[in-house]
Amino acid sequence: MRCTALPHVEARRSCQENSCYRPHTHDAFSIGIIEAGTSVFAGPLSGSVTLEPGDVIVIAAGQVHQCNPDDGSWRYQMIHMDQDWAVPLAATDRAAALFSGVTVLRRHDLHHRTTAWADLIFEDKSTERIESGFQHLMMELGDAAPEYSVTGGTDLRLLDRLRPVLDRLRDNESTPSLAELAVIAGLTKHELVRAVKRATGLTPLAWRQNARIQKARHLLRDGHPIADTAHELGFTDQSHFHRVFRAHVAASPGAYRA
Repeated sequence: MRCTALPHVEARRSCQENSCYRPHTHDAFSIGIIEAGTSVFAGPLSGSVTLEPGDVIVIAAGQVHQCNPDDGSWRYQMIHMDQDWAVPLAATDRAAALFSGVTVLRRHDLHHRTTAWADLIFEDKSTERIESGFQHLMMELGDAAPEYSVTGGTDLRLLDRLRPVLDRLRDNESTPSLAELAVIAGLTKHELVRAVKRATGLTPLAWRQNARIQKARHLLRDGHPIADTAHELGFTDQSHFHRVFRAHVAASPGAYRA
């Protein structure tokens, strides 16, 4: 659901039976609450961590990750919010690290406090209550010793060099060839794949799919029809759009739009 008072805050409760997430990013600051079952979380760098019931996971905007059930079903809550809205509200040195990587916190009192704040969103409480609750929550999350923490660094110089490539990947209706993109970057095809992976955490095609799904989420939230959204983003048919969207969001476009 989207918060009436704060439309840039989005929350959902999910139960997943099968592995479905591809590596992806959010253009939002995200807080997850693991309710039941275990899942394997792979962060912005190599390695993974098993998430357990009671864990709270904090993911900064732009961090590549994937999270899938370890064995059987799992249940979780996820809150996404505009990071530019969140940073000033959590303006403490202790919380600053939460906005630059991925942090897993394993304390049941924090799980209860985070759930209580999420309830304010699901109950559509006032802006003041949600913002005040978030400020207090971030102070506590920032004070807690993490079970797992990793900072996803960005090579800004490399990213700037690849900007024309990423613009072409994002804006073209059809997928550009690696040969075409390599010419733009002045690299070989193999060098290009490695460079994009180093700069973004994703291969060129995976980055393109992720960027299109991020835009799809914005369009669907604004009420755009599913067919029009798929067409605008260059998907050849709605079934392909559904498959890619579900693999990134773990929900169908229709369920997400509703």
